[in-house]
Amino acid sequence: MPIRIPKDLPASQTLQHENIFVMDTERATTQDIRPLRILILNLMPTKIVTETQLARLLGNTPIQIDMELLRVSHEPKNTTQEHMLAFYKTFDQVRDNKYDGMVITGAPVEQMDFEQVDYWDELCEIMEWSKTHVYSTYHICWGAQAGLYYHYGIRKLPLPEKMFGVFPHKVVHKGSILFRGFDDVFMVPHSRHTTIDVEQVKAEPRLKILAASDIAGVYAISTHGGRQIFITGHSEYDTETLKTEYFRDKNQGLPIHVPFNYFPDDDDTKEPLNTWRSGANLLYCNWLNYFVYQETPYELDKLEGLQDHDPFPDRA
Repeated sequence: MPIRIPKDLPASQTLQHENIFVMDTERATTQDIRPLRILILNLMPTKIVTETQLARLLGNTPIQIDMELLRVSHEPKNTTQEHMLAFYKTFDQVRDNKYDGMVITGAPVEQMDFEQVDYWDELCEIMEWSKTHVYSTYHICWGAQAGLYYHYGIRKLPLPEKMFGVFPHKVVHKGSILFRGFDDVFMVPHSRHTTIDVEQVKAEPRLKILAASDIAGVYAISTHGGRQIFITGHSEYDTETLKTEYFRDKNQGLPIHVPFNYFPDDDDTKEPLNTWRSGANLLYCNWLNYFVYQETPYELDKLEGLQDHDPFPDRA
């Protein structure tokens, strides 16, 4: 089934070239089916790249998706104002809406205290709003750290060096349907300078750890029932994303090592191989199917507020 995105969004041409089923608004209105309403709060500096990455994964499922883009008041440096005005909504424009799902992306501010981020108060308002207006919220990287801190008071901790590369992971909560169908070992890219306090996560009864890496640490955390999901890595990354980040930092003279397990033989003159694409597609498909499509009410106005406890504690 298709993902419904604005007709002129730059991601549309890319996705159609990749045979991702994209449907514009005009055609979607003729279908007698309610699409899932997914709101993406895009905090990444390269907006168009992130839009395309997420639309690619959301569109590779058997469920029709109506994707909307949300911005904060912070002015992006790498995206034109024309693009932001054409495709992004402000919080005031969506605050009265309800959504089946929401994605909160990462952001390049992880080495700052949360309260020092210039849009922190605005983000807190959106995260509080999501508890009553979104059925399942999917947080990525710094977005996951921000959500864990805001909702549960869990701290982020500095790492001695950047966690940078593609790392092996295992499912640690064997009943997790978010990871249904995953291999015993699956790969995930990470690119971050901080981590979360895992002991605080373990001490929080409303949270459970679903998947982790011996090297990269905790990867996936969920509330009971999956109303909130926190992902510390970047499954949505393209093959070239880590390469772009690596050479950007290297050319600026910043301290950066070759991404772990990424370039063949750790030789940055060789083209990297994508070892995480299948897991990324399965992860987003499982989230949309088990935690959004099968659980949200058909009439979104009947959406209830976030509950700390779920009658099916093994569901996530």
